[in-house]
Amino acid sequence: MNKSELADAVASECGMTKAQAADAVNAVFGAIQNTLGSGGEVRIPGFGSFTVAHRAAGKARNPRTGEMIDRPASKRPKFKAGKSFKDCVNS
Repeated sequence: MNKSELADAVASECGMTKAQAADAVNAVFGAIQNTLGSGGEVRIPGFGSFTVAHRAAGKARNPRTGEMIDRPASKRPKFKAGKSFKDCVNS
């Protein structure tokens, strides 16, 4: 399922137009991105948690040349599925 298919599913489930559902889906994704971008976290009970994981600086090897390079510290989004979501997938 891609983003437009998700919007179609939301539209049919909630009785909205496809445009309204697409706006709602974009708003949810935008809110998650903005919250994580400012260092916060998003918890949706029964679904999961979106957090920011910090990756320390370190050394890495360039696979093409074999040369060791410095890898800067970075942040990445992380998702941890909730129990209900895991149970639904595993059933």
